[in-house]
Amino acid sequence: MPGMDRQTIVVSLSSSDEAKAISETLGGDSRVVSAAAGDLEDAVRREDASAVVMDARAFASLCEMLRQSSDHALLGAVGEGICVSTADGSVVWANDRFLGLDESTRERAAACCREAASSFTVAASGVVGRKFTIEGGDERFYELIASPVFAPGDDSLHEAGAVSQVIAVLWDITSSARARRKIDAIDRAGAELVKLDAQVVKELNSAERLGLLEEKIVRFAHDLLQFDHFTVHLLDEKTNRLELVMSRGLPEAVRHMDLYAAREGSGITGHVAATGRSYLCPDVTNDERYIQGIESPGSALTVPLKLHDKLIGVFNVESDKTSAFSQEDRQFLEIFARYVALAFHFLDILVVERYTTNEALSGRVAGEISEPLDDLLNEAKWLRETAGADEAARQHADQIVADVESIRKRMADVAAGPKSILGSDFLLREAAEDPLIAGRRILVVDDEPTIRDTIRDVLTRRGGFVLTCPSGVEAVEALDAWSAGSEAFDLVISDIHMPDRNGYEVFSAAKRVSEDIPVILMTGFGYDPHHSIVRASEEGLQCVLFKPFRAQQLLDEIHKAFGAPESA
Repeated sequence: MPGMDRQTIVVSLSSSDEAKAISETLGGDSRVVSAAAGDLEDAVRREDASAVVMDARAFASLCEMLRQSSDHALLGAVGEGICVSTADGSVVWANDRFLGLDESTRERAAACCREAASSFTVAASGVVGRKFTIEGGDERFYELIASPVFAPGDDSLHEAGAVSQVIAVLWDITSSARARRKIDAIDRAGAELVKLDAQVVKELNSAERLGLLEEKIVRFAHDLLQFDHFTVHLLDEKTNRLELVMSRGLPEAVRHMDLYAAREGSGITGHVAATGRSYLCPDVTNDERYIQGIESPGSALTVPLKLHDKLIGVFNVESDKTSAFSQEDRQFLEIFARYVALAFHFLDILVVERYTTNEALSGRVAGEISEPLDDLLNEAKWLRETAGADEAARQHADQIVADVESIRKRMADVAAGPKSILGSDFLLREAAEDPLIAGRRILVVDDEPTIRDTIRDVLTRRGGFVLTCPSGVEAVEALDAWSAGSEAFDLVISDIHMPDRNGYEVFSAAKRVSEDIPVILMTGFGYDPHHSIVRASEEGLQCVLFKPFRAQQLLDEIHKAFGAPESA
């Protein structure tokens, strides 16, 4: 570099062309001095060289000269292990670094020299070396490069086995080898994480699928990464809120934190979600962004969950020790997080596939029966026109028209999937009071007006007093008002996925007021994005209805909630 003294490099090569090429390559920035193998050590000292470049023959000559002398300072300064062996693998000289290795490692290095010697050839383009990886007896890993030395003065081509000696250099690669093995283990675990057996998944509902995924994530995080205190949040794109879906080893208070994808104000988790970059915090007590999770926090590691370039959530790990996580841990968690994101995406695919398949099938069926239904309507119209004074005939014609419209509505309800309740039209025509529902105060919570209003109308026709809330926030306020002295509720029916408060939060608010109040949660085709089902089931959840459910199924679950015996 300009303004700096040029470094001196001593070159000892058998080929003058190679020596010239190196001189031309390095000459601009360094002073290159050529030296014969026998003069190499003196040249290094004389020129105060910063580096030495030599080929295997020169190195062998140097090693032999130093082996016969008492001064091994030059090779002793080399950080790697060096040995010279005969073609049969007998080590005839080694530096202190090599001799300091355990016996098993030295024996394996000698075996590599013997194997290399049997395969070396000389070609016009130069000598071909061999690379080996050695797993040492001291649970460490080494890389070894073996180069051949042929009989001095013989410049002809040699057949295999014509090697006189082998020069080997080996160095410790334990850190990178262990990291590679761990990455391979994470890759294998990730493959299992995203592997969804079709038959098994088919037999699971959405909550059970998420439970299966959680069990795998917890196991791999513990066994592979030694992480026992962590959370997984998914991003709600509509609200920018980070929804907690998994929590292990962290207190209950973590479940109720309101976090958003924001650089400030939502802790490290929110910052990572906003920036899309991982965050290593060696001491949380010195980080203003940190919001306390574990009781005695020390350090934290947080990485984004990304699907390609799209952020879908955040994986946060904590420890009660400071500086518990390294840059290597960061790399491992980032790799693992890719598989976690992919696994959640696969669950979404199952949701979309089921919904679109249902929608497409319903559409095809509706299309196939549209013409026959039109024919029925025409026949009913003709029947009514020709019935004259026959009131019974006109009533039959009107019933046919009503049935045709009912068929079309039910097909539309099936196609609408989570936005409908099947069979509600039939129950809405009934106005009979239900003794188990009459007089009960019921809170119905759903951000989908069709669902909310349909449940209200069905239950009101059976004598219930129904309060509807279009959001989780309003539901929690209504429950808080109950605790403050307003009229009590006998039952809470709540959707799980809402933009402000999720089903678990509504469930928790109800249970805070009354441990005995039954709660029924509802969810669409998809998995439970807030983990509400699993969490609430552990705390006394009455049941879960998966949309689109039948209206009669809702009535059956309400009856059971109010103590009616199950039908045989």
